[in-house]
Amino acid sequence: MIKLLSLLLLMISCANLRNKSSYDRELSGYKYPFSVKRRTFHSQKQELHMAYMDINSKGDKVAVLLHGKNFAGFYWKQIALELQAAGYRVIIPDQIGFGKSSKPRNYQFSFYAMAAQTKDLLNDLGIKKAMIIGHSMGGMLATHFTYSYPDCVSKMILINPIGLEPYLKYVEFKDPEFFFKNELAKTPAKAKAYQQKNYYDGKWDKKYDHLLEPYNKQMKGRDWEIVAWNNALTYGPIFNEDITTKFSSIENPVVLIIGTRDKTGPGRGWKKPGVKRVLGDYKKLGKLAQKSFMNAKLYELPGLGHMPHFEDYNRFLPVFKKAIK
Repeated sequence: MIKLLSLLLLMISCANLRNKSSYDRELSGYKYPFSVKRRTFHSQKQELHMAYMDINSKGDKVAVLLHGKNFAGFYWKQIALELQAAGYRVIIPDQIGFGKSSKPRNYQFSFYAMAAQTKDLLNDLGIKKAMIIGHSMGGMLATHFTYSYPDCVSKMILINPIGLEPYLKYVEFKDPEFFFKNELAKTPAKAKAYQQKNYYDGKWDKKYDHLLEPYNKQMKGRDWEIVAWNNALTYGPIFNEDITTKFSSIENPVVLIIGTRDKTGPGRGWKKPGVKRVLGDYKKLGKLAQKSFMNAKLYELPGLGHMPHFEDYNRFLPVFKKAIK
């Protein structure tokens, strides 16, 4: 009996160790900065749930934070606290396919669908109008949301958004299988090297490590294949749904916050033959985007890259406070 009990305790201990060293498809063991709720709905013949955080429900204004491709809602903590201090109720959804939300095995992803699902979440919460803030891929989603539901948007703020140029004009189309193979080939070391090179100009600070933890530990978990497949499928909207054609139709106030050292250019590695365009030239892209919108302000942060709110928060914050004013 004692040997059996010891064996059982050993098995439990090993299981707990595995749980700490890896995460499942919905990051069950990973703690978000605020309590997480879930909205369940049906889409494309399946039941899905969208995870979200709802901070300061008594705030008299609302801000919605839309995450980037390589992240989920967990990385918005500092900005959420800043908005809360300014009197905002803050809604932070994980889009389907990301973070703690569902990872469907078969799904047609689109920014229009993500925008509609985000709008349905706001409807359920009784929110009629909000300031929409998007970073990276979240900027593409914010643009689709504002284009689709202009009456629901008080202001749109884009922080180093991708999509400021029509990628498929310059790069070859790739099947999701292409991205899936790339995802399966990822390692924590490769993920760090990518971000270090593309986000932080070859430098690294330990404060960036926690941004890598969720997906690095998913790579070690039993659900990595389905996570990788969702990561692959969500490249589709980035290449297929050009947002630049929508800029001139958006009448809402827009603020662009651009770290001008950013060089993020999806598809740079498979440009069409003869294409010489330099993708991801944010020194030019921010200015061009500002001119394309009807009512846009541009705040440039020279020397900062794709993650200005992490790279130098002290420089980013005064600009962000101007943007939400």
